[in-house]
Amino acid sequence: MLELHGHELSGNTYKVKLLLSLLGLEYKWIAVDLLKGAHKKPEFLALNPFGQVPVLVDGEIVLADAQGILVYLARQYGGEEWLPLEALPLAQVMRWLSAATGEVRQGPESARLYHLFNAKTINIDRACQKAEFILGQLDRHLSENRDWLECDRPTVADIAIFPYIALAPDGKISLDPYPYVRAWIDRVKTLPGFVGMPGIEKSLATQ
Repeated sequence: MLELHGHELSGNTYKVKLLLSLLGLEYKWIAVDLLKGAHKKPEFLALNPFGQVPVLVDGEIVLADAQGILVYLARQYGGEEWLPLEALPLAQVMRWLSAATGEVRQGPESARLYHLFNAKTINIDRACQKAEFILGQLDRHLSENRDWLECDRPTVADIAIFPYIALAPDGKISLDPYPYVRAWIDRVKTLPGFVGMPGIEKSLATQ
């Protein structure tokens, strides 16, 4: 059985949980207590020397990095539905996985760390500027007659971007100015198999 090592408040762990649920895959949940430094203990570092969650174990395969895990799960268990094979749509999807580790991490994810986890080394003004930038980009992109980020269907692009955008209010980033982003968040919440996390509740349509 698949094993997922992570933390319940980690947006990166959550995106893997979400895809596992959307794919209907059973897995064993192994909590990693970040506040007690469990991710820096030798037994965890043996799984991921970077000392970060999430980590996915599939038999003898051990994978770290949320975006990499999404790609693996999509290709191994989801076929072409979640990760296209053709060059152009694949490149378009991968652009958003890159944005998840760039603009989203520097913006709403960092603002959430600052306010929710007291990460005072973060430059909150810069994080807010980055958040405003990526939210504006997303809103414009989705305003162009798009329900989903690419391919006219949900893909790992949506799953990679969704958590920290939906969790932006945790970082005192308002989603009110971004109607297309808010509508997209609601659409993700109605996907069959959708699961929430603290800060992201299921919509009534999925309950």
